[in-house]
Amino acid sequence: MEIFFITPFPETVISFMENSMIKKAKEKGLISYKILNLFDYANPPHYNIDDYPFGGGKGMVMKPEPIFRAFNDIKSSVKKTDRSIIYPSPDGKIFNQAEAKKLKKNDCLIFICGHYKGVDQRVRDNLVTQEYSIGDYVITGGELSSLVIADSVIRLIPGVLNNIESAETDSFESNLLDCEYYTRPDRYRDLKVPEVLLSGHHKKIEEWKLNLKKEKTKKNRPDLWSKYNNEN
Repeated sequence: MEIFFITPFPETVISFMENSMIKKAKEKGLISYKILNLFDYANPPHYNIDDYPFGGGKGMVMKPEPIFRAFNDIKSSVKKTDRSIIYPSPDGKIFNQAEAKKLKKNDCLIFICGHYKGVDQRVRDNLVTQEYSIGDYVITGGELSSLVIADSVIRLIPGVLNNIESAETDSFESNLLDCEYYTRPDRYRDLKVPEVLLSGHHKKIEEWKLNLKKEKTKKNRPDLWSKYNNEN
């Protein structure tokens, strides 16, 4: 999978993409990524990437020209048709695991990282194919949102995780939150691992895990609990 980030702050993206699981995925040849610095596509001599909004109002808006130019550079080098152009935005559709699975089917992901009051609407109308929100809050820029989305997709690519079955039991895979996990030692500071996990009785362990998932989902995410009940 090829991944592109259009951003005025490349360092934020580099610091994440060159670490841990993502770096290993790149080294294995499972993904490649490129960062396009918006300032490289802005007009001299001032290289402004933002301007005041028409019609008045507070704040600045990212100009369309640098973003269109950066996108044209990507389009000229990438011939793949299975691609998504993603713009993270507080007014986008809520991103979830189902959307991550859809994006995994693409050969190419292009992220446009917004700032200030966002990007000129002509970018959204003519380039963007998906707009996602990662939650009901606002952060300072689209880099973090883009990286959250990219990470959730990359980990689903076969070969990225040592054990893909681990991802298949994560929260949201079945409209249930995940259960608790314990590891060695089985006793630490008089805090003990639940006996059922030490029993070796696989059926009882699975029942215990399922009950925990149900209780946690019912308590923390009644919306998911309702979906689970409707489907089971």
